[in-house]
Amino acid sequence: MSDFLKQFGSDLEKNVPGFIAVSIAEIQTGMSYFSLSAVADFDPELASAFNLEVVKAKMNAVSALGLKNQVVSDIMITLSSQIHIIDISENNLYMIYLAVDSTKANLGMTKATLNKYKKEIASKL
Repeated sequence: MSDFLKQFGSDLEKNVPGFIAVSIAEIQTGMSYFSLSAVADFDPELASAFNLEVVKAKMNAVSALGLKNQVVSDIMITLSSQIHIIDISENNLYMIYLAVDSTKANLGMTKATLNKYKKEIASKL
């Protein structure tokens, strides 16, 4: 499993323009399975821990609004110079947190790369 996750991180770092950091975390516990940062002072585990609260709040909102058969697939947060993408597994057990430089990112390519790995990660975690 760790070889697969290392390959995942390496592929993102190499193939996602503007890659800053990535983390894979379990939603219920917040436990990080993997993290990688291309920026020394950017802690992807800490960032995913804080963004886990965003995910839980959105899931609670969907439930409170009675939006039956609706699931949160992803959340995108746009900052002044970064884009943070939170991609949630179909079974709602884990999330992929990815930060990219907004001046270099290609969102279509980034989402396609994440989707390529999303199901494979779910089957291996």
